[in-house]
Amino acid sequence: MTGAPQPLTREQTITSHAATAIAPPAPRDRRRLACGLIAGPVLLGVGMVQVVTRDGFDLDRHALSQLSLGPWGFVQIANFLVTGALVIAAARRLRGVPGAVWGPRLLAGFGAGMLVAGVFVADPAFGFPVGTPGGPGSISWHGVLHTAGFTVAMVSWTAAMIVLARGDRARAAVCVTALVIAAGVATVPVLGSFGLRALVVSGVQLAALALLCAKALRAPAPSC
Repeated sequence: MTGAPQPLTREQTITSHAATAIAPPAPRDRRRLACGLIAGPVLLGVGMVQVVTRDGFDLDRHALSQLSLGPWGFVQIANFLVTGALVIAAARRLRGVPGAVWGPRLLAGFGAGMLVAGVFVADPAFGFPVGTPGGPGSISWHGVLHTAGFTVAMVSWTAAMIVLARGDRARAAVCVTALVIAAGVATVPVLGSFGLRALVVSGVQLAALALLCAKALRAPAPSC
């Protein structure tokens, strides 16, 4: 007769958990992680092309969000939407990273904030688009929602870095370094205009995401 299944020994349990924790990502998960690798180049690449080609745009006076305005504004709107979707896709896979529960959810909030900022455009101001009077201009309902989306993205990313900095030394190094650099750039006006500093902060945020995704992609196969 066959007896009842015997419970796993402590050694077998530890081996099983370790193999699960370091299992490499499946092909579909690798594609999601790749989304995190390209999100930064997409946002910054498309943005910088517009910075140098859009008439009247000047990073010394204007924020990247203002590229959503004018006849070619749809390009930056699409840029925000695509980048936000890439971030959310990467965050979905990072939910499987050992020790990370709320961090990936907050990263998804970072992407969702970008989607909101893309759907609801910023207000014309400081002479852009061409023909707009100088000065800050009036505030519209969609401008308020754009700012809200931007705020959700910033807060979510910051919280995600704080949460993900716990439980893994390599991950902590990425998150803490990104937080320190982003905070320094954002709060020191002598480093440049608001538009330039916001662009650099976005680059830091997406670089941190890329490093986290790269770390997850390098997960070794479990040993036999």
